[in-house]
Amino acid sequence: MCGLWMCLAAMLLYTLSTTNALELGSNKQPLDIKTFHSLSRIGTPLVSPNQQLALFTTSYYSEEANKNAAYISCLNITTGNITQLTDSSPGTIASNPLWFDDQTIGYLQKGALYRQSLNQSEPIIVFQPPVPISNVAFRKEQNLLTFVASVHPNCSLEESAIKRVQAAKKPDTAMVFDNLWARHWNEWMTMEKPSVFSARLQQDKDQSWKLSQMTNYAELLPSSPDPLTRWSIEDYTVSPSGEHLAFITRQPSENMTWSTNVDVYLTTTFNPRPRLLTGRVSGAASAPVFSWDGTKLAWLQMETPGYESDINRIYVYTLSTRETIAIAYDWGLSPHAISWARDNKSLLAVVGKQGRNIVVRIGLDGKRRELTSTGSTTAIRAVNNQTALTVYSQTDISPDLHMLDLQRLTTKQLTQINRKALENVHLSKAEDFWFTGARGDRVHGWILRPYNFDRRQKYPLALMIHGGPQQASSQGFSFSQWNPNMYASAGFVTVQINFHGSQGYGQNFTNSIRHKWGDYPYEDLMRGLDYVTSRLKFVDTQRMVALGGSFGGYMVNWINGHTQRFRALVSHDGKFSTISGFYGTDELWFPEWDLGKPWDPNGRAILEENNPERFASSFKTPTLFIQGEHDFRIPATESLGAWSMLRHRGIPSRLVYFPDEDHWINHGGNSIRWYTEVLDWITKWTNTTAPYKIR
Repeated sequence: MCGLWMCLAAMLLYTLSTTNALELGSNKQPLDIKTFHSLSRIGTPLVSPNQQLALFTTSYYSEEANKNAAYISCLNITTGNITQLTDSSPGTIASNPLWFDDQTIGYLQKGALYRQSLNQSEPIIVFQPPVPISNVAFRKEQNLLTFVASVHPNCSLEESAIKRVQAAKKPDTAMVFDNLWARHWNEWMTMEKPSVFSARLQQDKDQSWKLSQMTNYAELLPSSPDPLTRWSIEDYTVSPSGEHLAFITRQPSENMTWSTNVDVYLTTTFNPRPRLLTGRVSGAASAPVFSWDGTKLAWLQMETPGYESDINRIYVYTLSTRETIAIAYDWGLSPHAISWARDNKSLLAVVGKQGRNIVVRIGLDGKRRELTSTGSTTAIRAVNNQTALTVYSQTDISPDLHMLDLQRLTTKQLTQINRKALENVHLSKAEDFWFTGARGDRVHGWILRPYNFDRRQKYPLALMIHGGPQQASSQGFSFSQWNPNMYASAGFVTVQINFHGSQGYGQNFTNSIRHKWGDYPYEDLMRGLDYVTSRLKFVDTQRMVALGGSFGGYMVNWINGHTQRFRALVSHDGKFSTISGFYGTDELWFPEWDLGKPWDPNGRAILEENNPERFASSFKTPTLFIQGEHDFRIPATESLGAWSMLRHRGIPSRLVYFPDEDHWINHGGNSIRWYTEVLDWITKWTNTTAPYKIR
């Protein structure tokens, strides 16, 4: 085995160090900030009942108008023809496509549910809710309309809309909490909670559309003493016939911030009485989905209480027998999405494996077959027994719809939504490398060559550190702030390392991060960097930077206290103190499991052992801090604290603060500014001239 590994490493070294990239001397342009933010994004396809057509959304940001847009198109699966069905001008948002029948679609726009024929006749409003709705579905057999809406306790949609207006007129703005579940991600808890609703949609004699009396499924669950922490339902699924509905919800309790228990409930829609299916397991359930014949319900189930990155098991419940089984239980990988194949005997799972997001077919007997092996599949929907539609990308290929042959394992690209924008743009391919990391384990990484690469030249290096920590850098195209080609296009050798704790390399590898945040990941990153710099002579080791967000931002702060090998650093929403970070975060189960409780002596020791702030006196590297005000996972005081310390000590640093952003950068204009600040910072401190003007 060692001999084979050494041969593979030698082949990689030869490939990376001797091959000139194709862009040298070419006429293609780099992926600049403006082009990147002009790219369109494609949504998950929705196959028609007759399996002949599929709806999908395309969204984009207009820098000129400073507005987003989203429109719906229809794909003829047989011919490949695509017809745009809704307006695509900036500021117009059509979302949540659905099928009323084979020739009629629905979608949300400006708060209303529209109905439109495929012949593109004038759309009509079938439902104008008084409060915003989302996640809308329709089942023709029952004329059943389902959706999610946030309402006040024991209120209809109309009553809740009135209460919302009344609340805005209160003489004070105080919010009072007696439960730790006071805020989550980017929102403070209010009296309005999301729930799933259902009603029959019918047309009157005057051709107007009416909804029958609505059912609020959260109100069918046991009452909660605290209305601020009562039941909330955002994720649900309806059987193809509309007879059954399943949803997931977190049980109201005093320990909601340190419990990961999320349950699955099942009910009929004609006489709804929700029944708990997961009473014997206390981990997090997610992604429920009915089989095409409606006889089975599958979902993803974690089994370890308190651990949000536990392995996802696949549970399957048979409605007729009321029996639940776990399939492929011995599988060492953790799927993050599932859907049913048309045979109703197998599931199509998307799972991370060694830096790729692949599709695996899993029979109810547990037998598995990998259907893809490269790139990143982010969604899959079965068309028939032979084919499925996927959203697929690679690092150098933007996401598009593809047709996957489930038998021959071949794919065919069906859309090219960014063909014009990228036809003259060079995108670097991600290349694998493996090295010996912490504990003597094999660790995987990706490397991208810089734009206009010439092996005879020296280039700066950008080390990108992923978040999580239980996530992974994958071979897929990202629209976030962490697209590696944006750094390669600015002239950097770009390196990503899937350190211990990353997903896709076996659950033991993922679990190993516990109590070791500052240990194994740091060792992996430094060893991986040593491996790359010792073998690739075109890397200028005096001009290296490191950057990351969330856990990646934490690790950047840790790096600042442990090495001076980088010329500059970038920390986005990164934890500075594991102690203050524990007390200020929204989900206590996360730091409790990974590190410990600060009031417990053992937990305090582990938190301090992994605390970047403990090494503040050793921070010496110029750092750019970026923070969103509405980030409740990593509160703004974490970035402010680290920035304050560096400024006080006379170390060059800068704070970029977004008062309207959260853990992510969501607005297109803010994303443009984000990339401008980051690329300007790292090119300045590495004395790099980017191939295009950044500011």
